[in-house]
Amino acid sequence: MLDAAGVAHAPVAADAEIRIVSLVPSLTELLCDLGLQTRMVGRTGFCVHPHGQVQSIAKIGGTKDVNVDKIRALAPTHLVVNIDENEKPTVADLAQFIPNVIVTHPQAPLDNVDLFRLFGTIFGAVDEVATRAAALKSAFMHAYAAITSAPSAPPKTVLYCIWQDPWMTVAPETYIGRMLALIGWQQWCASPEPVGAQSAGSLRYPRFAWSDDLVQAIDCVLLSSEPYHFTQTHVDSLEQQIGKPVQLVDGEMLSWYGSRSLAGLHYLTKLKATLAG
Repeated sequence: MLDAAGVAHAPVAADAEIRIVSLVPSLTELLCDLGLQTRMVGRTGFCVHPHGQVQSIAKIGGTKDVNVDKIRALAPTHLVVNIDENEKPTVADLAQFIPNVIVTHPQAPLDNVDLFRLFGTIFGAVDEVATRAAALKSAFMHAYAAITSAPSAPPKTVLYCIWQDPWMTVAPETYIGRMLALIGWQQWCASPEPVGAQSAGSLRYPRFAWSDDLVQAIDCVLLSSEPYHFTQTHVDSLEQQIGKPVQLVDGEMLSWYGSRSLAGLHYLTKLKATLAG
C-alpha cells in the first residue's frame, strides 16, 4: 500500500523483527492502540498517550529536534513520520539507515480511514493489528456518519487560535479546519499575504492581528489547549477584550488524527451543543 510520499510498503512477515520509532504523538498513540507498543523502541517527548504504555519506550527528542545518533543506536526497522510535523532533511538523514520510512499526511477527517488501512496492511501479521485497524475504521465511520447526518444549525464563523505573541490560527483547509466544518463551522480565513511573503507554513498557519473588522467577521473564538497552552484565564481576558464568546477547546481532540480522531468526533458533537445558538 502507498504512503503519503507515494512509497509502497510491503506487509511485514509474521516472524519478522520489528523495531518502530515514531516521531508523531498521534501516531504513537495509534500504534499502541493497534497493539504494537512492544514493537516500539523510540518516541518523541511529546508522545504522551497512552500514558501507561509509552513510559517504557525510549525518548529520542522532539518532533523536529530529534537525536539522530540515539535513533541509530536503537536500530529501528520502521520510522513513522508526518509531512507537517517533521523536518524533511531530518527524515532524509534517518532514511539513510532505517529501511522502512512510513510517511503520513492526513488532511481531513476521512483520511483516517486510509491511515488505519495503511498501518493495518503493513503490520497486519503482527498479533491482531489488521483486526484492530478494521474495528477502528468501522467505529470511526459510524461516528462520522452520525455527526454528518445530524440536523445542521446556522453556520458559525469561528477563529481557532493555536498561539499568541504572535497570534496564530489555522487555514480552513487544514485538518482542524475540516474537523470544524463537520459541524457546520467555517474557520475564519486570513487575508492573503503578499506573494513574496507566502510560504506553506504561513498559508496553513497564518499570523493575525486583532482588529474591529476581524471581530465583526467572527461569531466566536476557540482557544486551543495545544500547541500553546491556553487556559481559562486567557479565555476570560480575551472575552472581555473583544466582546465575543470565547471557548477553551481540547486541541488533541481537534488536531490529533489516528485513533484519537474517533473521540474527536464525539467531542465535536458536545462542542456544538455547548456553543449552540
